[in-house]
Amino acid sequence: MRIKRLVGSAVGTTLLLFTAVPTASADGTAAAPTRSAARDALDRTALRGTLDAFHEAGMYGAYSAVREGRDRWKGASGLADVDTGRKVTPNMRHRIGSISKTFTAVAILQQVEKGRISLDAPVTRYVPDLFPGADRQRGDAITVRMLLNHTSHLGDYVLGAFPSLARNSTASIDEHRFRTIRPRELVRLGLAAPATGSPGAQPGSYSNTNYVVAGLILEKVTGQTAATYLTRHVFDRAGLHHTAFPRTPYIKGPHSKMYESFFGLIDPPRDYSVYDMSWGYTAGALTSTMDDLNRFYAKLLTGKLIGRASLAEMKRTVPVSVGPGVAIDYGLGIYTLDFPGCGRFWGHDGGVFGAGTISLTRADGERQLSLGFNLMKYQRLNEEGTELEPSPIDEALNVHLSTALCDTPGADAGAGAGTGSGTGSGTGEEAGTESKPSKPSKPSGSSGSSSGVAGGERVLPDGLVGVDLSTGGQVVSPAAPVPN
Repeated sequence: MRIKRLVGSAVGTTLLLFTAVPTASADGTAAAPTRSAARDALDRTALRGTLDAFHEAGMYGAYSAVREGRDRWKGASGLADVDTGRKVTPNMRHRIGSISKTFTAVAILQQVEKGRISLDAPVTRYVPDLFPGADRQRGDAITVRMLLNHTSHLGDYVLGAFPSLARNSTASIDEHRFRTIRPRELVRLGLAAPATGSPGAQPGSYSNTNYVVAGLILEKVTGQTAATYLTRHVFDRAGLHHTAFPRTPYIKGPHSKMYESFFGLIDPPRDYSVYDMSWGYTAGALTSTMDDLNRFYAKLLTGKLIGRASLAEMKRTVPVSVGPGVAIDYGLGIYTLDFPGCGRFWGHDGGVFGAGTISLTRADGERQLSLGFNLMKYQRLNEEGTELEPSPIDEALNVHLSTALCDTPGADAGAGAGTGSGTGSGTGEEAGTESKPSKPSKPSGSSGSSSGVAGGERVLPDGLVGVDLSTGGQVVSPAAPVPN
């Protein structure tokens, strides 16, 4: 198979999160759920079944935590280690990638409340040395708000940090497994990348560089490392006992291996659970559990971490481009999606080498899903190397998301699953003895129809390009030259 400009054709579809259908009431706000209290109780059989189906479709392993009010469910299905057959469990630590951005935005807004940062001040007020020489004028035009809502139009540093990706090679990923890269070097790489527009222009353009600059501003105004501040004032304040800013390449506590395929360039997929995440810094280095993520977003959206005025600022969205013709409504470190008949949800997703995460919370803080999985870029390119083929994993992911957020899986979703039969290998709070899981076969393409909410519409925006840290926010069209 010929691969033509892999980064350009596939950069935006790592999580392949699916198209939302906005639904509005007469006054233009998202329609609120109208289900009865009885129906709001979580359907554990459906959740168990659709998570098992996600694994059976080819995902190595996944863990999910769902909440509706006081009713909670969590489960896991599949393998943490495909060689030994070790199972995943619901409480595993996981690299959460760009979900880290929400934590960083909370920290910045806490400093806004203390009067140490102004959202509409130029970033050069706080970190003038990051924008030397000819870059000073650009820094003077970029505000803190523009960093947080991705309208700064700073280029992304990721292709600079992993240059082989622009040559359809994953060599850089392995070469830099134990490299420590300083945040100032990440900013330098971002400034060297082509700007995506003028500061403040809309739509914005997703870039990890924004949140590295934000992290350095946080350190400057607090006199603490970002890791120390986040631990004391965000993790601890939210009551998160299993969330951390890693200081070594190793994850502390029980965790899965994390397998990267990079659209077939790494075959078989390779484990990257041991990795120096200094390249992610405050844009994407954190580890957490699905329970902790649900707790964090519930605290955030109910005003427990920042005040009402700051939360309102966080929810002021602008269109942000995440791929050719695809934009999301992005606030300050958080985006919003309207689900037909189920309400408005806020959250983020993230991806690093081998690990994907999705965390969404309904606007009232009552309905939540956090999902982690351990095989990334499992899709395959077509024979021309220009487009990704549909994957049954994506369809199964869509069904589980629909079930977790709206109780509306496809008509046949999870049929027969969750009963301990077949190849399902899940563990959950209600699970009993189950057979040892088998190693999933290599994912293959499928053109099956989507089974999301509202009778088959997809759930999340198609191809959240920049949200995946492992390829960065730079979009290169298949017809365009590959950057050097």
